[in-house]
Amino acid sequence: MKTLKQQFAEGLWTDNPGLVQLLGLCPLLAVTTSFANGLGLGLATLFVLTASNALVSATRSLLSAEIRVPVYVIIIASLVTSVELMFEAWFPAMDRSLGIFIPLIVTNCAIVARAEVFASKNPVGLSILDGFAMGSGFALLLTGIGAVRELVGHGTLFADLGMLAGLDGSPGLELFDGGFLLALLPPGAFFCLALAVAAKNALDLRSRRAHGLRRANPEPR
Repeated sequence: MKTLKQQFAEGLWTDNPGLVQLLGLCPLLAVTTSFANGLGLGLATLFVLTASNALVSATRSLLSAEIRVPVYVIIIASLVTSVELMFEAWFPAMDRSLGIFIPLIVTNCAIVARAEVFASKNPVGLSILDGFAMGSGFALLLTGIGAVRELVGHGTLFADLGMLAGLDGSPGLELFDGGFLLALLPPGAFFCLALAVAAKNALDLRSRRAHGLRRANPEPR
């Protein structure tokens, strides 16, 4: 059985849904034009992933193999509808900014994949932990790419963060005047994701090499 540290390391780094599995790329590439958008959609996805894992795990013994996937979709769709109504009621500016991408969480492959691969085979506690770890990893990737694209494209950081408090927005930090428009367009999203994947692979390779050197040259006792 995996430890708490191992599960979080898997969700945040070694098996990150967006960075390693490359799942849920539609919202990841379309919405992350700012830190606020990335954080808003990341939190919504985190909630849906954690709650759906819990519900799928709790009902796994009641479902036959023939109907399990349709039931997973119904569970996820119900949770997404609840999230959408909460955004409309409490965070209307964020709801307008994210638009259709809140309902599209239903089609996020990462959520269905965790329900099928993990939650349907494990108890509720472990499934909640898995959903939280994977959702946190996806949310961190969304906010990271959003921050980079906002900084390069607008020259600002944390602009419109007030939308998460139910306000219309906030000026944020203006770090320089102007920006590079390409960062805010779809090609800029692909470039940012590619750089993030390349950086992760480089760090993993460096870590493996360092680990190999330590094994080849153990410290004398």
